[in-house]
Amino acid sequence: MDRVLASVDHGLRTVFATPAAARPSPARECDPVQLSAEQAQLSGALMRVNHVGEVCAQALYQSQALFSRDPELRQHFKDAAQEEVDHLAWTQQRLDELGSHKSYLSPLWYGGAFAIGSLAGLTGDRVSLGFVVETERQVEQHLASHLQRLPDADLPSRAIVAQMKLEEARHAAEAEAAGAQALPAPVKSLMRLAARLMTSTAHRI
Repeated sequence: MDRVLASVDHGLRTVFATPAAARPSPARECDPVQLSAEQAQLSGALMRVNHVGEVCAQALYQSQALFSRDPELRQHFKDAAQEEVDHLAWTQQRLDELGSHKSYLSPLWYGGAFAIGSLAGLTGDRVSLGFVVETERQVEQHLASHLQRLPDADLPSRAIVAQMKLEEARHAAEAEAAGAQALPAPVKSLMRLAARLMTSTAHRI
């Protein structure tokens, strides 16, 4: 029950509170930039999508930790979630700087991701790890596409996304090394479809 209550508390703070990063934002090394209204709008939309991805990451790792049968693996999920808190804080800070907003549907994204992560966790630890591997690989590809789409002048956003991409790739590699079971192709396809639905909606709302 304590773990359930802690997970609920974490979810409420993820969706409604302002996250605090343990590490400074990669954007701190960048000089202030002046973007056109069109550039700022594009950057805001892309960083909003990235913020939603981090909201979902919190839900996934929290739910998988909740249902993991292995105490060491449970701690692994919690440690990964803590690093993702930095990503959440960095993207929210950048949204504020761009004069944009996070997705109005964040509670929905969190709830849906928590349900999916719970299902993966209940299926078994190796499957849960396989879900992490596939999720992080898709996120890495998604971030790579954002590096191509972000305005060249928006160095702060580009620095944040580049650092996130490196760390998501590491999370996938760590999950694979921990004994992840490869997911069936239809499951991977469904995950890509759900990701497209989320990104296209979060881009606007």
